[in-house]
Amino acid sequence: MDPPEILQKKLYFLLEQLQNMARDLPPKYQMRLPYELLSSLANCLLNDTVFEIVKGLLEIQHVTEQHLYQQRLQFLNTKKLEEHEVLNLYSSDSVKKVEELRKLMLKQKEELKQFDMSLVVQLDQKVADQQQVLEQAGVPGFYVTKNVVEIKVQMHLLDFMLRLSKMTLPS
Repeated sequence: MDPPEILQKKLYFLLEQLQNMARDLPPKYQMRLPYELLSSLANCLLNDTVFEIVKGLLEIQHVTEQHLYQQRLQFLNTKKLEEHEVLNLYSSDSVKKVEELRKLMLKQKEELKQFDMSLVVQLDQKVADQQQVLEQAGVPGFYVTKNVVEIKVQMHLLDFMLRLSKMTLPS
């Protein structure tokens, strides 16, 4: 456990860094990061556990994004195979081939739209999960929301915490 004067130094350092980072944001986000929020966040970051939680969430997010990307590639590959089947099936009848390909393309376009929408739903759920974990960990500024501006503010806060986790804190 750090003595009070070291904790005080760390707190001032964290708060100063957070204020500097917030100053670099566009005004519409700056106004959503009042001194009280930054001060509470700096205080919360005195506990290294929060940094570990944020790093863990980032790793999970990368793995999830990679998994969803692979699923999409697999989906697109299956669609290519369907196109090849049509090309092979109607190789001798070019009129029928064009007609069937056109039908297939329309069907595939709708299927891809549905598939992408399901990916977005999964990503939205991942965001809500992250918000809930950080809220439960008592990290100021985090709560479950679908408001785009509030999510963007939370993304900035996450970025701040990741940047701070790479800095050497005063000791």
